[in-house]
Amino acid sequence: MSVLAAPGSPAASPPVFSPHGITALARRIREPVHVVSGPDGRELGLAAGPSPGGRVLGTLPPLYPEWLGGRTFCEAHGVRFPYVAGEMANGIATTAMVSAMAQADMLGFFGAGGLAYTDVERAVHTLAHELGPRPNWGVNLIHSPAEPALESRVAELLLRCGVPRISASAFMELTPAVVWCAARGLRRGADGDIVRRTRMLAKVSRPEVAERFLSPAPAALLDPLVAQGKLTREEAELAALVPVAEDITVEADSGGHTDNRPLSVVLPRITVLRDTLCRRYGYRRTVRIGAAGGLGTPDAVAAAFALGASYVVVGSVNQTATEAGLSDEAKAMLCDADIADVTMAPAADMFELGVRLQVLSRGTLFAQRAGRLHAAYRAHGSLEEIPSALRALLERDVLRAPFDEIWQRTRAFWEQRDPSEITRAQADPKHRMALVFRWYLGSSSRWAITGDAARRADFQIWCGPAMGAFNRWVAGTVLAEPANRSVVQIALNLLEGAAVLTRAHQLRTYGVPLPPDAFTYTPCELA
Repeated sequence: MSVLAAPGSPAASPPVFSPHGITALARRIREPVHVVSGPDGRELGLAAGPSPGGRVLGTLPPLYPEWLGGRTFCEAHGVRFPYVAGEMANGIATTAMVSAMAQADMLGFFGAGGLAYTDVERAVHTLAHELGPRPNWGVNLIHSPAEPALESRVAELLLRCGVPRISASAFMELTPAVVWCAARGLRRGADGDIVRRTRMLAKVSRPEVAERFLSPAPAALLDPLVAQGKLTREEAELAALVPVAEDITVEADSGGHTDNRPLSVVLPRITVLRDTLCRRYGYRRTVRIGAAGGLGTPDAVAAAFALGASYVVVGSVNQTATEAGLSDEAKAMLCDADIADVTMAPAADMFELGVRLQVLSRGTLFAQRAGRLHAAYRAHGSLEEIPSALRALLERDVLRAPFDEIWQRTRAFWEQRDPSEITRAQADPKHRMALVFRWYLGSSSRWAITGDAARRADFQIWCGPAMGAFNRWVAGTVLAEPANRSVVQIALNLLEGAAVLTRAHQLRTYGVPLPPDAFTYTPCELA
């Protein structure tokens, strides 16, 4: 069937069959495009607008970056784009970053993990003042197995201040704090649907953890919260009918805490689990599945949406954004990274459990030095048991101070943050050793944030291979200059590029002979 230009219709554009012409039309994603055949019926090309007579084999409608994910995500969170700037701990994801994302009709989370309560409180008040009733901003609630009281205090703060979105991360089990945040304020709407006051996005990397957030909160956690007056009986009853979180962020090979699993494996697995549990519990709304980890280029973002992600969460590359709370020295190190310049190292917050996280290896010795400390912790029962030669090495090359001096610094820190840790350390020599060694791990991330030149070789910078991929993509473009890397420009370019690549892949399935240039997108200044 031929499509002919009707009288009075816009002027028809002739079909194009050259590689250059095909690429140019493929990039016009906001217009419909026709796949047409040439006079011999075998050559395929493209046409925009009414075709002047070539056989139209198919038509693709306009495509916008806003449409790449699930529309219900944008509706639920009051955003234009299915894109989230993820929380980066120790305030690296700053209030300025969250505010910029909110004002650009996207969603961002403040990185509360690792911060003292007073720092989190200050950030929450700042955001509440700047963003007011906007629904599209949030704060991270990180699982703190070594500091459950802090986790609970932060949860209470977020609820008391009406933080509209909470990103729950690093949880291995549900805790009273995370269930409290999910259930508080549940009510029935006029139509009988259950309405959430606070929406939670749960970041997971394992099916067994995903199942806990996809299921209703258990009575064993809800009942004590009711008894303590933290939940009403009605809130607990409604919480038994809905999942703990209606947005599950599947985290793949990311910076920081990660299981190093590829997104193409773990996201489909958890999507199937989501479908099974939604049927089992008869939820009236489908839980949305998002993607995180390894997203540093348009190709990766487009692939995440192709896998079925309703939204994407970008982290590592935003550490080089102008709004990121990281020193210029650390940002420069990240800008030099390639995809292989990362490694695994012990985590400060879960040191005793042997949990590891992904960090930058290029230009820093943090991973090796932290590994030495953890090896000593595993092999010995106390600081006093460490052989003198090893002790001298650790004091000279890693801590740069005697164990006793570091213990005094550590003691002063915990006296302010949680005195029970001092009591425990006095009764348990191995815990005392862990606290001394954790001083180095905790300090190393602060040195990267403040840019302590004397400890540059000890910078702990959370980073996944996506950082290297991002650097290669932006080389020689407007985003190669760090001063141009606002969090919003990074987001808009990743989304625009993902839409361009998605259109190219759609056309390829029609058999259109797209040249390699059609599968590339060069960053530019976007509004």
